[in-house]
Amino acid sequence: MKLRPAAVLAAFAAAAVLSAATVPARARNGMVVSQNFLATQAGIEALWDGGNAVDAAVATAFALAVTHPAAGNVGGGGFLLYRPPKGEAAAYDFRETAPAGASATMFLRDGKYDPERHHNGYLSVGVPGTVAGLHMAWKAHGKLPWRRLLGPAITLAREGFMVTDGLARSLKEVLADMKSYPASIAQFSRAGQPYEMGDVLKQPDLARTLERIADKGPAGFYEGETAALVEKEMKAHGGLVTRADLAAYRAVRRAPVRGTYRGYEVLSMPPISSGGAALVEMLNVLEGYDLKERGFGGAAAVHVVAEAMRRAFADRARYMGDPAFNPGLAAVVERLTSKEYAQELRRTIRDDRASKSSPGAFSWPAESAQTTHVSVVDDARGAASLTYTLEEGYGAKIVVPGAGFLLNDEMGDFNAGPGLTDDKGLIGTEPNLAAPGKRMLSSMTPAILSRDGELFMVVGSPGGRTIINTVLLTILNVVDFGMNVQQAIDAPRFHHQWLPDRIQYERFGLSPDTAALLRAKGHELRETDTQGVAQAIVYDAKNKVLEGGCDRRAPDGAAIGR
Repeated sequence: MKLRPAAVLAAFAAAAVLSAATVPARARNGMVVSQNFLATQAGIEALWDGGNAVDAAVATAFALAVTHPAAGNVGGGGFLLYRPPKGEAAAYDFRETAPAGASATMFLRDGKYDPERHHNGYLSVGVPGTVAGLHMAWKAHGKLPWRRLLGPAITLAREGFMVTDGLARSLKEVLADMKSYPASIAQFSRAGQPYEMGDVLKQPDLARTLERIADKGPAGFYEGETAALVEKEMKAHGGLVTRADLAAYRAVRRAPVRGTYRGYEVLSMPPISSGGAALVEMLNVLEGYDLKERGFGGAAAVHVVAEAMRRAFADRARYMGDPAFNPGLAAVVERLTSKEYAQELRRTIRDDRASKSSPGAFSWPAESAQTTHVSVVDDARGAASLTYTLEEGYGAKIVVPGAGFLLNDEMGDFNAGPGLTDDKGLIGTEPNLAAPGKRMLSSMTPAILSRDGELFMVVGSPGGRTIINTVLLTILNVVDFGMNVQQAIDAPRFHHQWLPDRIQYERFGLSPDTAALLRAKGHELRETDTQGVAQAIVYDAKNKVLEGGCDRRAPDGAAIGR
């Protein structure tokens, strides 16, 4: 299926919400928001053709694998949260897993930690989960044919699409990191020369892989030709992923993490994502403060929000890992997300003084900011919140020859090795050490809010460990500070993650007076460029209106619908 050209051009020109005149009368009450306008268009057309929120999320995700190669993928993994118009919400975990050859000491060379093994090259590749997870969610809830949902992605890969300025700049920056991988250079350059804005990028090998997935479902990826191509590339370069690993991969349906905040029900992802538990824990703590009275952007509000962040991230580091390898984690999450525990934490927060994080100097290794998020609401008010990733931008930078898709480098999200925690930044705690079949810890935080049984908000963001706090602040901006969704996304952001012990804030995000007052309380401050790329939808139940917000911190995104 081809995308409707007029609607694509409208999205290209505006990169914003399409007017009512552009939207077919038969489906004027759905909305899709993503980081690429062509992918958003693929999703909204699934709604126009009678699909639901899961259908639109699947169509958008596969299109992003073509048009947003830095994070959109079939070779990575992530999470999809679905709240149907009626019935129970579901959380789909398609996080990558460690291959059978993995071990807790695999990132050591001659007994010493080797960051190159951990984060780069073939040993950093985990078993991909995206195809299995999207298919599981579609099989449970989808309305449109599976092949129909992959149609736009196949067309975009086979026939090509126009390279935007943002994509051209991104590809130019990554080419040097791809120089060791001929298939990557062949796919994402013109004989080694960078693509320019206005060029057409065609990906015929990726189109054939997508065709196999469209024809055979997950078997078209985890078995047969695609699996053989992956194994061949792995064996040739010392990687661990085999056809047996691919055939053994399973996505998991889980019960969402649930909480409440000022009368709103909050749904998010359970472990192996740490995002849902941390989000609910922070909201519970902040429910005890009048943030509006403290003032948006004021030191009094920033202080208590940062203190809530500090405590949630400390708990994340202490407890979170794959629940299949950490017995008792469910009970721990239940406690961390309880109102009683939040009360205990509030008693440790002083208004006049910042707490101090320990053990002192070391910081948890940074997670990549190169993830992407899709928010969808359909005509029946079903909602999907989908976050998925390759880990770093363009993952391991490795395109599978003949298959056309990028491999992830998600093994870098496991801890470095047993007993390696030190003051230089290494972490070796048990819950998140690599093991065969184990899922690595994530910060992805797709979230859905409702009130009195009515959908209210769908939100998520990329940004590595900052994802959790970007989602938190977007919710606070709407619920506590009364912003509309675009204002909530545009507002400046800040982040505290326990260690390092500092508030990181977007440039010009804190006034000089606020910064001075925070320093007087004992906070260390550090300025950064940007934080996250949130995509959100708010539903005004009274006026029956959907309001979409697309983060302007990154190019090429769009919210389409009404």
